[in-house]
Amino acid sequence: MARPSPPLHRAVYRLVRKVPRGTVVTYGQVAAILGHPRAARAVGQALRLLPRNLFSVVPWQRVINASGRVSLRGDVGRPDAQRRLLEAEGIRFDRSGRVDLKRARWPGPRREWVVQLRRELPFCATGRNTEPPPHSRPAATAGELTRHTRRGAAGCR
Repeated sequence: MARPSPPLHRAVYRLVRKVPRGTVVTYGQVAAILGHPRAARAVGQALRLLPRNLFSVVPWQRVINASGRVSLRGDVGRPDAQRRLLEAEGIRFDRSGRVDLKRARWPGPRREWVVQLRRELPFCATGRNTEPPPHSRPAATAGELTRHTRRGAAGCR
């Protein structure tokens, strides 16, 4: 019997399902939207461990690294499959294998959705249970995400 996914993994899957076709999001952006800007590797781990029965539901291929490239870690055949799936959605790669993030990056979900999701997540990137502080506000745009990434995980105590 398969073990249930940890709360962070489930949150990653829920968020990635919202990424529209023809756009991409970075691992760090997903982590920042979830309130844990230094958890980009945890996002990658969650997607690497995506259960097979969710492959058709969670568009894992839309998550790329911060330089706009498909990450080469993980399964041997996955980077090629990811690129093919993205190209089929209309994402263009330059000669060096990069996506123009200014053009293809998803700005993020509506702020209300992020607030609701954070309330449902009783976890922290450090593994301690905690609620985000009341003064923290969710990041909604790529510019805000960059600013949040420099600050650290605000909800962890």
